[in-house]
Amino acid sequence: VRLVESGGGSVQAGGSLRLSCTASGYTYSRYCMAWFRQAAGKDGEGVASIDHDGNTNYGDSVKGRFTISQDNAKNTFYLQMNDLKPEDTAMYYCAVDTSSSVCVTDSGGYSYTWAFRHWGQGTQVTVSS
Repeated sequence: VRLVESGGGSVQAGGSLRLSCTASGYTYSRYCMAWFRQAAGKDGEGVASIDHDGNTNYGDSVKGRFTISQDNAKNTFYLQMNDLKPEDTAMYYCAVDTSSSVCVTDSGGYSYTWAFRHWGQGTQVTVSS
């Protein structure tokens, strides 16, 4: 399984970015796919996920601002991030759980880090105030 991310960068507060994750090495769209982030000195959190049926979940901190989507023809899934805030600054990682076709989250809509075996290399997102 190989996941390659792109689309990170620096933006001012209120701006937008779109992250992409292109997957190979497994049957795409059959499993739960997610975006995680880790800010300096903080634990990672799974902010958005999408399952094989296209059902989506979002962490409370990004609901209404971030959108996860997928393009099965391109074996790629995306994270559209709007109204970015300085607290969104983090390294963002895409991940796939090849053991499950559905996504499991906590009560706040965050995916569990331990559920995902396959990860991208990460892309930095920096939001300035």
